[in-house]
Amino acid sequence: MIAEGPCDGLTFVELAARLERDGVNPVHAAALFRHLHAGGAGEFEPPLKRWWEAKSAEIRTTMEVVKVTASADGWTSKRLLACGDGRQVEAVLMGFHGRLTACLSTQVGCAMGCVFCATGQMGFQRHLRPGEIVAQARVLSEVARARGQRIRNLVMMGMGEPLHNYDATMQALAVMTDTRGMNVGPGRVTISTVGHVPGIRKLARERAPYSLAVSLHAASDEERQALIPVNRRWPLAELLDACREYEAHKGRLFIAWTLVDGVNDSPDHARRLAELLRGLDVHINLIPLNPTTGFNGGTSRAARQSEFQKTLREAGFPVTFRQARGLDVAAGCGQLAAG
Repeated sequence: MIAEGPCDGLTFVELAARLERDGVNPVHAAALFRHLHAGGAGEFEPPLKRWWEAKSAEIRTTMEVVKVTASADGWTSKRLLACGDGRQVEAVLMGFHGRLTACLSTQVGCAMGCVFCATGQMGFQRHLRPGEIVAQARVLSEVARARGQRIRNLVMMGMGEPLHNYDATMQALAVMTDTRGMNVGPGRVTISTVGHVPGIRKLARERAPYSLAVSLHAASDEERQALIPVNRRWPLAELLDACREYEAHKGRLFIAWTLVDGVNDSPDHARRLAELLRGLDVHINLIPLNPTTGFNGGTSRAARQSEFQKTLREAGFPVTFRQARGLDVAAGCGQLAAG
């Protein structure tokens, strides 16, 4: 059955089938797909033009820009977007050496409950539909085109746990990576998870070469549960097994570690992390804690950050600090939230 309603969450094949069902030759799907996802002119041939005029009010997912906040770094801007039901999410556009990256949300709120994350502090409200995920990218793509640029990278690191909303996330990515539309290379997509084990196992078998970033933050179940409550459901042993399965199918994965002062930033923590990851092909991204109003922990001091990195490097792991963007407008890792 071909879905009614907005078309921007449909893959190219589904869009062609939708047109055919409505009595329009599916050959016109290319022009419509390009218009929906790549800023096409919308000058359609008569059969598609009549269909468009009859259905234009329902073709696109409603996603209203409520507020735009630009960072003083000159590279980052955050948009508060309202869905058709009034629920709100945030999406971020970031520049790195002339390349634009879109950070997209997959849920309104989040059920994972990470204590230092503003989205986790909201609680879970609902999943986003594929068209609502795609619509965020469309909004940011329009900004990029106005600058004479286009989005090169997608990171599913905004509000929500992407693998908890697996089907909608994969559907949206299939749309956004299609060469007939937005044309973001699948190899330039990174999906972030706090350790949703069933989702990691499914992702390991996806044909598309999406990258995976696993937020670890602690090397023992007791310490991790204090930061990431969902660790009780999928403890470290299960999570590491899923990571090995992913590595066997896809190769290297990324490990994210948020450094919280006095909590997980000592050389001993680094040595235990190295032992936990021994034998896995990983790149470790260190993230100094970004402040949120709902968490009292402090950002690790610079000297401790450097020592942590040094300890991991001496253990043989590639390790870098993730570039901080938009912290002055709460657009950094763990800072996105909406009313």
